[in-house]
Amino acid sequence: MDDDLADLSRDQLVEEVRKLRRGIREHRDSTGQELCWHHPALWGLLPERQDPLPTVPDWPQFLRGCIRYRQSLDEQLPEAPRSAQEYD
Repeated sequence: MDDDLADLSRDQLVEEVRKLRRGIREHRDSTGQELCWHHPALWGLLPERQDPLPTVPDWPQFLRGCIRYRQSLDEQLPEAPRSAQEYD
């Protein structure tokens, strides 16, 4: 899957690492409602050009997943800042 890396020069490899790090940092620095969005730009950093359609859960399952995710943030990041800002 990553055979293309063998053909890259050292400089090209360094640039590839920088590009991937930028993408990871952009995703990492997402906050608030941005965490819930579809992120095709992140997997667009991969050399294989795919735009997979996600399997979208029905509303009840989706909302349960959102609640579980939010609960996990309380457990894993109890000291993280909180916001009451509404989504537009």
